[in-house]
Amino acid sequence: MDIQGELNNVQLFKNIGLLANQVVEGFISGMHKSPFHGFSSEFAEHKIYNPGESTRHIDWKLFAKTDKLYSKNYEEETNLRCHIIIDNSSSMYYPEVKDLSVSRLNKIGFSVLAAASLMNLLKRQRDAMGLSIYSDAYNFYAPEKGSHRHYQMLLGVLGDVAEHTEKERTTKTYTYLHQIAEKIHRRSMIFLFTDMFQNETGEEELFNALRHLKYNKHEVVLFHVMDKASEYDFDFDNRPKRFVDVETGEHIDLYADTMKEEYKKALETYTSKIKLKAAQYRIKYVEADIQKDLEKILQAYLVERQKFI
Repeated sequence: MDIQGELNNVQLFKNIGLLANQVVEGFISGMHKSPFHGFSSEFAEHKIYNPGESTRHIDWKLFAKTDKLYSKNYEEETNLRCHIIIDNSSSMYYPEVKDLSVSRLNKIGFSVLAAASLMNLLKRQRDAMGLSIYSDAYNFYAPEKGSHRHYQMLLGVLGDVAEHTEKERTTKTYTYLHQIAEKIHRRSMIFLFTDMFQNETGEEELFNALRHLKYNKHEVVLFHVMDKASEYDFDFDNRPKRFVDVETGEHIDLYADTMKEEYKKALETYTSKIKLKAAQYRIKYVEADIQKDLEKILQAYLVERQKFI
């Protein structure tokens, strides 16, 4: 199911809550085509039955409909805590988009819509949600809460983030991931949206900051946000172009074809290191292409939630 292709081409952040609800409703309606067939619109009340567990809470009516075993979750069992982290540096505003819409997203727009959709699912599950936003400063922090007022406040913050283009704002992922990790004391699911482009420090320090997020046995999912066609495949026509670092303002003039192979090789090496370190630290790595992978975000949440509870 292509959620982004199914939604109307509406202005993205005029009502982020309504749009996120459309995304989630579309995702749920398409679940019969996915491995999550059988959850139904009330999947918040169930979890997959694992062999060896007590059969006392198996929903036999749902079994009769789906031929799959699910256990009923009671309210006190379904509550969990989730903290969403968004990299708000200038590189996340690539590609330049004048009027953000579902069919025209940059990396920050994709991350905000994905985060709002995750929050919609969390609200349906009666789970507590928190939010951190960072760039060259710790721009915003809200602890995990489950109230409707808190949910609406976070939606407002997300809408504001994507409506303001940030120029020459660097990334301090290393610094602020450590600070965020220190703030989250109770075991939580942590979702990090970042393009992993940073200019503050070396790779090892960055990976150590990711490892710090595992403190207190948190479950961490790294959404590696990218515009894959241009940033990874370097898919540009072979005319002279000026490539500008949006975080520092530095630029270089070149023909794309002269650098394409070397560029792709260097980026593949860096990405492989990220995947390797994520696996080493038991962090789930999810490639998130802004052109097509919105559904993948929601699927990752459901899979990790089943593990968490």
